[in-house]
Amino acid sequence: FQLQASGGGLVQPGKSLILSCAVSGLSLDLDFYAIGWFRRAPGKSREGVLCFARKAGITYYSDSVKGRFTFSRDNSQNTVHLHMNSLTAEDTAVYYCATADSGYGCYMNRMGAAEYDHWGRGTQVTVSS
Repeated sequence: FQLQASGGGLVQPGKSLILSCAVSGLSLDLDFYAIGWFRRAPGKSREGVLCFARKAGITYYSDSVKGRFTFSRDNSQNTVHLHMNSLTAEDTAVYYCATADSGYGCYMNRMGAAEYDHWGRGTQVTVSS
């Protein structure tokens, strides 16, 4: 099982960035799973920002990113993407993707970080002028 996040970098406020997470060990098209994006900003605790549960068909967005971040899947590449728009300095963090084999961990109103089994290395996003 391997998760490889990429796409981080330095971006100006108001701009956009797309993060990718290449997944091996499960099929995004065939398996039941939950996949989530988390972030940890300097001096802050980890925050779940977005997740997708394939069996339940749920996509959850935290209030801090709702309306600005979106999720997409590329089943042919077994890769998910986090589309981040209207970025602010508060979005500066290390971003991680993670999967939950059980398919749980992604609910209508929250993410359960403890239910995620596999974590990728993070990718740094810095929003600064």
